[in-house]
Amino acid sequence: MHPMLNIAVKAARRAGNIIVRASDNLDALTVRHKSLNDLVSEVDRAAEDAIIDVLKTAYPDHAILAEESGAAGDSEYCWIIDPLDGTTNFLHGFPVYAVSIAMTHKGVLTHAVVYDPMRNDLFTASRGGGAFLNDRRIRVSKRDKLIDCLIATGFPFRMFEHTDAYMGMMKDFMRKTAGIRRPGAAALDLANVAAGRMDGFWEIGLSPWDMAAGALLVQEAGGLVGNLQGNDGYLESGNIVAASPRIFPQMLEVIGARLTDALRADSGKPTA
Repeated sequence: MHPMLNIAVKAARRAGNIIVRASDNLDALTVRHKSLNDLVSEVDRAAEDAIIDVLKTAYPDHAILAEESGAAGDSEYCWIIDPLDGTTNFLHGFPVYAVSIAMTHKGVLTHAVVYDPMRNDLFTASRGGGAFLNDRRIRVSKRDKLIDCLIATGFPFRMFEHTDAYMGMMKDFMRKTAGIRRPGAAALDLANVAAGRMDGFWEIGLSPWDMAAGALLVQEAGGLVGNLQGNDGYLESGNIVAASPRIFPQMLEVIGARLTDALRADSGKPTA
């Protein structure tokens, strides 16, 4: 394992321990704090602080882009961190959430960790080195017909102006797939596409820390990742499609039929 990936794993496990401990005391904490939001900010912040502490101890000069504390530092190496992806699930005691840590070098995704502390599932990838689940090599699924596929998604929770377009996409996928799942943590959805547990995933209006690690996992597992038109720029637009190479174009076809002008503009121009 690459030394940088090793450090990221250490950071993710430390954050996972904080999250699991907090999940054991969810009722007590909820009663003690009048508002659920107090609780999550506390746990998110503690997990993020732990991650940054591990990363900064090893690499004091590296830049950070984190959900809670924002951007810090200026370096060709940047760590992109979501300390608790699936916050709403966590708050309700619904055990689907994960720690997501990615590193970019000169803007290129290079290392990725997604850690599910409830299942103790550790997904890792380094560019050119393949993707792994608990040290076992993973690959995207081999299904080749959309009608046989299980597709994951997330409902728009920030960009409500795209709700109608999204609902159209979902309606079409309901008819053209074996099923749709909406577990509630994009990082885990992408990791599950990488592991072949899901055949594809799409969502509108995500942040870079929701997608970065999972996107590299999918790519290193032999899958394709793009924006709603299949191009680069998904980290910037927040709109993403990920799937096996055979299913990716079939998903783009379904999505393309429902793309509004605004979403096309978000998805940018085709890359050469």
